[in-house]
Amino acid sequence: MNDRAVAPPGSGVPHPPKEKTVDRSTVHRHRWQILAALCLSLLLIGLDHLILNMALPMIQKDFASTGTEMQWIVDSYTLTFGGLLLLCGSLADRFGRRLLLILGMVVFLAFSLAAAFSTDAAMLIAMRAAMGAGAAMIMPATLAIIKDVFPAEEQAKAIGIWAGSAALGVPLGPVVGGFLLDNFWWGSVFLVNAPVVVVALLAAAFLIPESRNRNHPGLDLMGALLSAAGLGVLVYGLVEASRNGWTDSVTLVSLGVGALLMAGFVVWERRTAHPMLAAGLFGDSRFSGSAMAVAAVSFGMFGSLFVLTQYLQFVLAYEPLDAGVRLLAAATMMIAAPLSPKLVERLGLKAVVTAGLVLLTGALFLTSGADIGSDTQVIWSLALFGLGMGLTMPAAADAMLAAAPSGQSGAGASVTDAAMQVGGAFGIAVIGSVLANSYRDALPSLGQLPPEAATAVGDSVGAASAVAGSMGGEPGRRLLDAANDAFMAGLTDSMLIAAGVTALGALVAVVVLPRRTPGTGAGAGGTADAHPAGEKRPVETARGH
Repeated sequence: MNDRAVAPPGSGVPHPPKEKTVDRSTVHRHRWQILAALCLSLLLIGLDHLILNMALPMIQKDFASTGTEMQWIVDSYTLTFGGLLLLCGSLADRFGRRLLLILGMVVFLAFSLAAAFSTDAAMLIAMRAAMGAGAAMIMPATLAIIKDVFPAEEQAKAIGIWAGSAALGVPLGPVVGGFLLDNFWWGSVFLVNAPVVVVALLAAAFLIPESRNRNHPGLDLMGALLSAAGLGVLVYGLVEASRNGWTDSVTLVSLGVGALLMAGFVVWERRTAHPMLAAGLFGDSRFSGSAMAVAAVSFGMFGSLFVLTQYLQFVLAYEPLDAGVRLLAAATMMIAAPLSPKLVERLGLKAVVTAGLVLLTGALFLTSGADIGSDTQVIWSLALFGLGMGLTMPAAADAMLAAAPSGQSGAGASVTDAAMQVGGAFGIAVIGSVLANSYRDALPSLGQLPPEAATAVGDSVGAASAVAGSMGGEPGRRLLDAANDAFMAGLTDSMLIAAGVTALGALVAVVVLPRRTPGTGAGAGGTADAHPAGEKRPVETARGH
């Protein structure tokens, strides 16, 4: 029985008001328009993150933010996003996937507007955290709806396009952000969300049918609390390590408590009667191996972008638009993503995911040798990174969705998204910490500076640039040169760490992933909504379609 089937008469299951049955053939006739609406929702999330990276230097100057505050401006969004994804995926299965999608877009819009008019770093961090909660409602719903409206044989292709739309945010984010920042203040990067949300909301209202698991056993609130708290404390410890050091008691306690909370989450999920996910799902090699691959990709992507935006704008002194144009090199993702499902059919899941991670490792290693006087090597490395990400992400996402049980498609999709966002949060935290510590270690003695100026210079290259500008003359130039040299030392160390993580991901893919999945497309293999060709699908309940 499909989770979308109508409850039989006399079953005692109440039918929500104002519902009508949907002819599945009619829904499928509009499936590509529905996919376009879902991709627009996804584009909103990717566009926002990359635009913000371009705005970080301006925000730092406006608010006089510390390096740690800069990391939290990014990480607060990623943390709530990743921490709430499992809960939101379960809520989508229980109450409706389209409902969560629309609610998420409304929340995202409201707090985007508030973020644009933040008055200090603390307010911006809070608004970004709330935006992350909205994004957590949006992203798992998009994948779950793909599984609902596409037949099994088309799902791999649809997910390839889904991943490609995420890739589209890479070139669009920096370029749109650069244009806005060259002509307006940094808050404009949040206001640009408004027209995108309005179009996506209209499309969702008129195109996307509602779907839910009418036999949902109930919400795993304790599991959601443990996972969110565990991830939050872990990332807090990693981010604060850049300020307190890795041996500081706050760092060590945070990391230890976070690890214990996550261990508690695993134990709870194995023992509770109604877990967020089927108990044996992580024992499925294609699911667990793909989740680790997605996390490794996101670790490298988010961490490297955090470093490279500073490199382009502070070290090479590019204006935001010029820096954004150079990041267009990563648009090679748009070439590789549609090819990924075809390559999986021909070569197998293991080969494609491993090859993508190897390309990512090579790209990050190439970035570690960036030149302080030229961006050529970084541009080539971004192009290589885009190819690797475009190969890995669609293949891994499709494998994870294929393994998820039919009644938990929202929760299963949320694990894909959680691996992406949590991997990104850890990437920013670890890479930011390594960058900050290596940068400080490489700086010469600052004893000749006033204490307040010396502290600012030691905090980040952006602050050092501001201090050097206020000094002027030859002393200012020498200070700026020393800060840039120290930043490049930090860039090398941080990119080598990132390359090590993606190399480890490639090794995991070789060991864990099966050579081939049981079938092509999400839903193959018997755990998803597979229907034989020509078989009529069950009628589902829908709201407002």
